[in-house]
Amino acid sequence: MKNKIRFTFVGLLLGIFAFSQNKVTDIGLEVQVYPTGIIPGIRAEKSLNKHGVGSVRLGYQIIDHKDAGVHDDEKGTGFGLTVGYKYYFQKYFTGLHLALRTDAWYNTIEWEDYLDTGKLKGTTNILVLQPTVELGWTFSFSDNLLLVPAIAAGFEKTFTPKVNQRAKE
Repeated sequence: MKNKIRFTFVGLLLGIFAFSQNKVTDIGLEVQVYPTGIIPGIRAEKSLNKHGVGSVRLGYQIIDHKDAGVHDDEKGTGFGLTVGYKYYFQKYFTGLHLALRTDAWYNTIEWEDYLDTGKLKGTTNILVLQPTVELGWTFSFSDNLLLVPAIAAGFEKTFTPKVNQRAKE
């Protein structure tokens, strides 16, 4: 599965660069932080017109749900791919923007349940799809340095193809 995600990401990047004549192409690093995890990633964006930008991102999710998930303690990691579109209200990609994106993550979660008779441990591999809407503002400090704070809201659909449960400790 990881090789499929990597292959898809490389293919999308090559497609973006193939059509980048007379358009702005930007590659950069980003960090997404949320209450139960962090996602460092590499992002590529390509202008489609004076207001619109298409984007792809490859990220690595580091998860610490603690007891906010299905089990008493959940930690995990996984690779993901994001595809999105960003609309800037001002020309040439400055100021306020509205974005729509969809993330696909393949995560491995190590979990524990604390029972009266001991601890139950297991591993769950999950596929997560997350459509999201984002509102942000682009601050340009130079041609090569941007700060783009944003807030986002969405939902997720989780698919659980495989659960491995280990014996109680």
